[in-house]
Amino acid sequence: MPGPRGKTKAKKPKPIVNVHSVTRVPSEEFIGLVDDIEGAEGWNTRVKVLCEFLQLPDLSRRSGLKKVHANFNEVYHNIDNVYVANITNEKITGAIVGIYTKMCADAILRDKLFQKGLVSKITPLIKIPSTRYLALRALTTVTHHGGVDIRKEISLESPSLLKIIQENPDDLWAAEMAISTMAHAIGAAINQEDSPAQKYIEAANIRILIPVVIDFMRKPGVTIQLLHHGLELLTHPVLHCWSECKASAPLQNLLVACLRSADLTVRVSALGGLLRLEALSSEEDQRHFDPQKLMAAIERRFPDHLVDILTDYGSMRCDTFLTMASTADNQKAMMKCAQDKDLYSLGLKLAELITRTEFSIAEGGFQMQDPRTGKIEINRDIGLPFIMWSDALPHCARAIRAKGRPGEEDLADMITAKFFIIRSRIPDAIEAAKRGLQRNPKFAYFYYVITLGKDHYEGLRSAKKGLKCPKMTPFVRFGLLHRAVELAGNLGVCRIQESSPGDRKYDEGVAFLMSAMEDAKVYATEAPPDARHMKNVLYWYICLTLTIKGPDTPADLQELQVALKKLGYADEFSVLLGTIPPKTQLRLTQQNIVKRYPTAVEEWKDLIARFDEVMMDERPISLEKAEDDLAAWLDDLHIDQGEEDECQPQRCSHPRVSPNTVALYRCSWCGNPSAALRKCSGCEKARYCDGGCQKSHWSEHKATCRTSMA
Repeated sequence: MPGPRGKTKAKKPKPIVNVHSVTRVPSEEFIGLVDDIEGAEGWNTRVKVLCEFLQLPDLSRRSGLKKVHANFNEVYHNIDNVYVANITNEKITGAIVGIYTKMCADAILRDKLFQKGLVSKITPLIKIPSTRYLALRALTTVTHHGGVDIRKEISLESPSLLKIIQENPDDLWAAEMAISTMAHAIGAAINQEDSPAQKYIEAANIRILIPVVIDFMRKPGVTIQLLHHGLELLTHPVLHCWSECKASAPLQNLLVACLRSADLTVRVSALGGLLRLEALSSEEDQRHFDPQKLMAAIERRFPDHLVDILTDYGSMRCDTFLTMASTADNQKAMMKCAQDKDLYSLGLKLAELITRTEFSIAEGGFQMQDPRTGKIEINRDIGLPFIMWSDALPHCARAIRAKGRPGEEDLADMITAKFFIIRSRIPDAIEAAKRGLQRNPKFAYFYYVITLGKDHYEGLRSAKKGLKCPKMTPFVRFGLLHRAVELAGNLGVCRIQESSPGDRKYDEGVAFLMSAMEDAKVYATEAPPDARHMKNVLYWYICLTLTIKGPDTPADLQELQVALKKLGYADEFSVLLGTIPPKTQLRLTQQNIVKRYPTAVEEWKDLIARFDEVMMDERPISLEKAEDDLAAWLDDLHIDQGEEDECQPQRCSHPRVSPNTVALYRCSWCGNPSAALRKCSGCEKARYCDGGCQKSHWSEHKATCRTSMA
């Protein structure tokens, strides 16, 4: 046994069979153990001495952890006897914490130890210089591998961790472990959709946390692990502690500057933090349309430079004209129906208007003047089964179905879906659209309706499939593009933040971002300059350009000047039409980035260079290879055969991912981005969402497929 010889040899306790029959061993029994521990050099040796004394199995192997599982109460009781009897001996309590840390590689053992008060055994040792590193490493390991409950409990120790690194400003190793622990723990406690418990927010002490972490990130010599965990930690409080975060200009500038990192993970983490920073202080987007404001704007006349823009695009194709014309056509159709009572003809006209522009079906009613009062009132006795015009939609749909004419069933389902959209009954609208798609999978408007639902994956897939339909109006096409940008952008940012490079979710997230970027560029180039969603798409385009291109974007943002100018025109159109651009989450994020970008890049260029130094020597990861390697690793996992798999604590890593291989994760037909596409069994190169996409693509693909097979 390591340590001095010739002293009293420690007596090993016999294995305990019945935990209930155990009595505590007198402290005198540990004299030999104390001598051996005192003579041991280093924590690894002390842990080994204690393991041998306690007759513990090899904790570095799964088989050893299984033996602890089988006899947990007895094993824990033995260890706790030693802990209690030697509570004032730093080396013994530290070695016991080391044993517990090894056990925490197993999730079930970790949960059991947590219930036994593991955290309360670790945290006192952080305050003792001789055991500080061991305790911090133990806390880091437990936090990194622990579940949500464990991490939340550990987050309550943040004040102690902050105090330690404040009192030891030159101890970068302690700072790295403390910041890593807080990154995982505080993230679990407060980085969630719902408002977290106040105790977690108070423990995080954001006003102190932000400057302390930023100061350490600025220090020369800090490791890349501290930088990554520091960035991760700083993005956690931006949602529920946004006011404190907005009060910190260095924090916001750091997040903006990180958009120039060579590491895609860093850039997306920064964008996610900037988006969440604006979430709770933002406004809802415009949802309603007032035709009176439109008419007033037209009567006032547009400024000459906006008239020139509309003329260059084609005035008759612009949203302003189409909406005005559709409103007038809707009114004429209603007046005609009031005379001839022909709901079928009205339905056909409404079907045409629905695909012309978003607000073509304006709310209104048949009016009359009260002969007694002279007031204009709604005429409720006109001989039609509806009073308000929007209520005509379900009656028109029934009239079209009653005719039973070929091809018109699609129009009836479209009218029904539009009625549900107007009434904010989106699930019912989606159900109607899906019924229509079962009959006609090439009807683009049905796909547009599905994109409005809460299922973002289904929505994005529908947007991509809808864009492949052979016939659609410009309104439907641009509506699908807009939804494709929003859905893919949100999914991409979320997926990359929730996963690690090489994971299937990460690869999928990269594909989502690239898809959103491509569709945003098409929309910004081809949609009417006065389109209602032009602003939202340009917000995404600006944010995605900076995130995807990273350091390739000029610091003066010259590359984005055309988009920013177009965004200015879109704002002018919105104001002229009676709607002040709402301060949406995306708008505030984009404005914050553009405003801070040049200054932030200069302020944080040295730190960003630190991030990028690590990236220089790393090869880009092939997304296809990463997926295959993961599957092979899972297939090669053998339990109880002596291998050391995940038992050793793993450090976080943030390698680079090249977006150049994203095409491997786009459907060869509709372009839907996914890491779960089916390969063509013939050439094994083309990928598809499902059999429908493969069948649709076959007329184009068969030539290249057969060439590959030959």
